Amino acid sequence: MLKEKIRKLASEYAGDLVNIRHHLHANPELSYKEFETSAFVRQKLEEYGIPCEIKAVTGVLGLIKGKNPDKRVIALRADMDALPIKEENNVPYRSKNEGVMHACGHDVHTTCLLGASRILNELKNEWEGTVKLIFQPGEEKNPGGASIMIREGVLENPRPSAILGLHVHPQLEVGRYRFRGGKIMASADEIYITIRSKGGHAAAPQQTADTILIASQLVVALQQIISRNKNPFSPSVLSITSFQGGYTTNVIPSEVKLMGTFRAMDEQWRFEAHTLIRKLATELVQSMGAEIDLHIDVGYPTVYNNEKLNAIAEAAAAEYAGADNVEESELRMGAEDFGYYSQVIPGCFYRLGAGNEAKGITAGVHTPTFNIDEEAIELGAGMMAWLGATVEMR
Repeated sequence: MLKEKIRKLASEYAGDLVNIRHHLHANPELSYKEFETSAFVRQKLEEYGIPCEIKAVTGVLGLIKGKNPDKRVIALRADMDALPIKEENNVPYRSKNEGVMHACGHDVHTTCLLGASRILNELKNEWEGTVKLIFQPGEEKNPGGASIMIREGVLENPRPSAILGLHVHPQLEVGRYRFRGGKIMASADEIYITIRSKGGHAAAPQQTADTILIASQLVVALQQIISRNKNPFSPSVLSITSFQGGYTTNVIPSEVKLMGTFRAMDEQWRFEAHTLIRKLATELVQSMGAEIDLHIDVGYPTVYNNEKLNAIAEAAAAEYAGADNVEESELRMGAEDFGYYSQVIPGCFYRLGAGNEAKGITAGVHTPTFNIDEEAIELGAGMMAWLGATVEMR
């Protein structure tokens, strides 16, 4: 039975996969600089006998053909980049690259897909269709490696009918999985604002426009975009996260810089809000006598899980792991460039439990102490192989 064969191989390869994860974790690379990671992935695929090619400079695209390869085409995706965070874990495989860390679990994602690739290739006479293997760069940084991989044709020749991806979740106990149909993660846009005046003496504010006061007013006023304009049933967040200006007690600075992020679950509202942000900010700053430069860096779209595909994948996951271990995922205002794929073909982005409260493994992603219960690697690789071998969109 295919399911039991996948489980057996996932267990057999578990030790190798943990070693792979340790290598990747110890040698993290930032977005679009994943040169050694890319070479390592290609080396492993070649060892497994899987043809692959380079895409988007540091991306890798592999292909496995099962029986009747034209019957269906499914894509499996993993991201490979790390974050500019200094690791605080005291483990033998801690990062060797100072100030760079796999704090979001992309080392685990890459390892799981390598494991699934090896399993699927070894069992390619046991399942039908073709599986594309997408190892992408730059998930953590605009414009998002997914968008570049798509432009370079990873969803063509042959075109998958669906794509699946996973993300480790340290707040979910190892052995459990989460799925959700429809909107699941928010869009993410970056806001950059510079407010300028001629500056002046703090004792004579009437002689200039007070950039500190204006910026403070703007930070507060921007919240009206959310509270007074957004549909209250559609989640959205606008956060100003950086306020830079001034250098001493008696000078009104000539320039103040603000930075922030805007998140939305609705693509139409997303771009309506951009217009409102520009209008409010420009009119407020100019009305108070200063000048403004405002740039909104349009980032990742919402992640939308195709309802039909999600239902198929969730049922398959329950068959593989047991229905008690599969639950509904929560909405998250975090962003993921997997959303680019789901705009082109049906997508399903699911969560892999990686935490273990009893072992003290609970630190969140994007923190210097993030880690996983490594039992998740065997489970993640096996589940990904099972979904790749069985999910079919018609």
